[in-house]
Order: sequence, then structure tokens, then C-alpha cells
Amino acid sequence: MKILAASDIHGDLSLVKKLAEKADKENVDLIVLCGDLTHFEQSTEGIIGPFAKLNKKVILIPGNHESVATADFLADLYGALNLHGYSYKLSDIGLFGCGSANIGPFQISENEIFDSLKKSYKYIKDSKKKIMVTHVHPKGSAMEKLSDFIPGSNAVTKAINQFKPDLLLCGHVHEAAGIEEKINNTLVMNVGRLGKIIEI
Repeated sequence: MKILAASDIHGDLSLVKKLAEKADKENVDLIVLCGDLTHFEQSTEGIIGPFAKLNKKVILIPGNHESVATADFLADLYGALNLHGYSYKLSDIGLFGCGSANIGPFQISENEIFDSLKKSYKYIKDSKKKIMVTHVHPKGSAMEKLSDFIPGSNAVTKAINQFKPDLLLCGHVHEAAGIEEKINNTLVMNVGRLGKIIEI
């Protein structure tokens, strides 16, 4: 399976068009958007449309710049799936996720982050490959060191340790875009606003 994953678009419609062109050119099976689609809930118009036109499955989560309600609205409008607290199976691959972050205008608590991941994980726990999708990065990760004011999430680190996903897709720290690291046996990717093509 081939995935295009991106994060922190912040309402940039020209970037969305470029990402959609990339998804089309690479003939991806799935598009995963790891939050901060908008800039403080502004610029929602057209932000998912170019992806939806490709007739590919689009999965998204809210970041800390939009509410869960806005993510639900965008998902409903374009036939996408808001993965916040939910899961999705494609063949033998299971995705589960939690949006928002532990800082920002639309933040949630560490307990809420972990509980959302736990709730969504149970439906894909038997999948051969497991992908966790969050906006915020794990506490103690290398990407956390690239920001003086954006903390990592203890809940995300706890979920990595407990649920042992093969892959974690996240964003949030713009300076860490493109960084990949291993935490235990989980490959952690900050997919960044320019996106990453991932083959599973």
C-alpha cells in the first residue's frame, strides 16, 4: 500500500493542489492528513477538495488549530474520515488515531489523547500492520528537541510503548518536518507540510 501523508497545511490552497498532484502522480492508495489543516479555523474552503477529486480514501485528524467539529465537518463534506478516536482498516493494515495536541487553541489533555488512542486501537489490534496517526509528537523524541516551546506528548509515548504500532505519522513541530526516528520498534515520522510518500 502506498500512502501520501502530510501535516500542518494551515489553509495553504496552493500547497494542497501540489500535494494532490503528487498523490495522483504517485498513484497512492490512501491520503493521511495529520492535523492543522487550517489556520485558527480559517481557510477551510477547498482544503480537502483537491484530494477528494482523486477518488482516493482521505483520512484526517484535527490539529491544535481546528476543533474536532471542524474536522468532522470537512470529513462529512468531502466523504473523508476523521480518524480522531476512530480506526480504519485497508486490507491487512489498520490505522488508529487521535488529533489535537497538549498545547494550543484546541488542546486536549494527556488523558484524553491516550484514551482516544486506546479506544481506536482495539478495533485494529489484530491487523498485520498498525499505523498510529497523531498531530502531536512523542515526549522524549528527537523532534521535540527542535522546539523550545512545543512539548511532546507523554500519552503518545505511552501509546507507542503499549500498542507497539509499526509506524507513527505525526506533525506539529514544523522545524522537525521530514525527521524519522525509531522509538522501540516503532518508526516515527514527522511527515511535514510538504508530505511524504510511504510504502507499507
